[in-house]
Amino acid sequence: MKEALVFLLFLTKKFPEKFNSCSKKKETLYVLCLVLLISVLKAPVTKPNFGKFIECLRDRTTPENPITDAISIADNTTTFLSSYVSYTKNKRFSSPNLKNLLAIIAAKHISHVQATVVCAKSNGIQIRIRSGGHDNEGFSYVSSVPFVILDMHNLRSIDVNVTSKNAWIQAGATLGELYVKINEASQTLAFPAGVCPTVGAGGHISGGGFGNLMRKFGITVDHVIDAQLIDVKGKLLNRAAMGEDLFWAIRGGGSSFGVILSWKINLVEVPKILTVFKVNKTLEQGGTDVLYKWQLVANELPDSLFITAWPRTVNGPKPGERTIAVVFYAQFLGPTDKLMEIMDESFAELELSREDCHEMSWLNTTLFWANYPAGTPKSVLLDRPSTNSVSFKSKSDFVKKPIPKKGLEKLWKTMFKFNSSVSLQFNPYGGVMDRIPATATAFPHRKGNLFKVQYSTMWFDANATESSLAMMKELFEVAEPYVSSNPREAFFNFRDIDIGSNPSGETNVDEAKIYGYKYFLGNLKRLMDVKAKYDPENFFKNEQSIPPVRVK
Repeated sequence: MKEALVFLLFLTKKFPEKFNSCSKKKETLYVLCLVLLISVLKAPVTKPNFGKFIECLRDRTTPENPITDAISIADNTTTFLSSYVSYTKNKRFSSPNLKNLLAIIAAKHISHVQATVVCAKSNGIQIRIRSGGHDNEGFSYVSSVPFVILDMHNLRSIDVNVTSKNAWIQAGATLGELYVKINEASQTLAFPAGVCPTVGAGGHISGGGFGNLMRKFGITVDHVIDAQLIDVKGKLLNRAAMGEDLFWAIRGGGSSFGVILSWKINLVEVPKILTVFKVNKTLEQGGTDVLYKWQLVANELPDSLFITAWPRTVNGPKPGERTIAVVFYAQFLGPTDKLMEIMDESFAELELSREDCHEMSWLNTTLFWANYPAGTPKSVLLDRPSTNSVSFKSKSDFVKKPIPKKGLEKLWKTMFKFNSSVSLQFNPYGGVMDRIPATATAFPHRKGNLFKVQYSTMWFDANATESSLAMMKELFEVAEPYVSSNPREAFFNFRDIDIGSNPSGETNVDEAKIYGYKYFLGNLKRLMDVKAKYDPENFFKNEQSIPPVRVK
């Protein structure tokens, strides 16, 4: 009897997801439930039938919109590898595991998306949804169980309506494409989104979407007014059809609920002339003191001014030395004269000069933030690089009290240990972000934050991967006393597998709550409830997806 109980205990720990349903049963029923589940576990495992999956795809699409050309069967051919790598932005994941990856479906029509969902589900195949491929941990194109990639990059149409000041953007369109399209329609309309032009709209918006207009207008999900989604049954739903609870969840809750086809977004009014600047302060130039003052004022500045601080390792004043340069990037919705007045009054320590400031259109500011030199044609925003030679790792934190100078110095000391490039990016809060309730959308990180931190490191040599990941963990540990706690909050768009994860094919609720509360705080309970309502069998899942749990 004792051995049997030990074996049952082993099984509950080995297969926690399968035993969740038994955990609330009465004792006698609990044992019977376990016995039944043991018999299920002993049954032969049914492997996905890939042949039937392909046959299903063809049966569920029409000759008018054939899916054959959208299917790339996983193999070692140059054609397939090129298809995989072209939207794999992190070199750490640039070699597909062909034992698990079965195919890439580069959908060209809505029916292709519907067929992929229905056929994958009916044949026991997991899908991963990829738009721009900037997923930090590769969840959109990596899995340890048999899966297919549903690639959205061909679905990239953008329709801007200047009269109503809104736009429809498909999931596979990039932010750069959106910015150009808006600019072609109007010189005074913009959209609050990120600074990387090759990021896909599908993932960027569904995860929340930070940007340099956030203090004035909020983040991307604050401007979504409708959406098209393919649900677990393959049905096409808009906001009215999906209902307000699901519409709330997809605005910041990610891809746990279905496949986003497109977003309808409200555009915002901006002046014809904006002002930007970029100022460096090394440690030798008092960079630590200036950054400390930045922490005190950045979230209190007028909503129209956004100043981000970017400490990073650079070569020092003497050969062989290294130092920290704190780079202050800024954008002001107005002319230089007004900006100088604000800076002289509130942040004179930066010693900003008029020569540092550059007036330009909103579209040209997107080129500035993407680090393109002055005069670069806007067409560069339409580029989609086919390869990426850099491996990277990112982490995130939210800061509610200024980090003391001694704390900053501890961060610098740790950054000097890196053999690879390393940087921090401090993005200020305040403004409208303090006035939007945490429950307005699934994205919860609102009032009470001074700034968000993104930790980033990049390396070219694959042999440096292990040491770079280890150093990032150390830097994260050094920062712990100075950031949010209970939970230590994290930004969902900066995926970080270190804060908790599940295996590719399972979703343990207790584990999901660990990373879930960090990403979604008090909104997690509602997200789990929505998940249970619309995807009760947990088809749309990955290592950090939301579990289907009814909340009482």
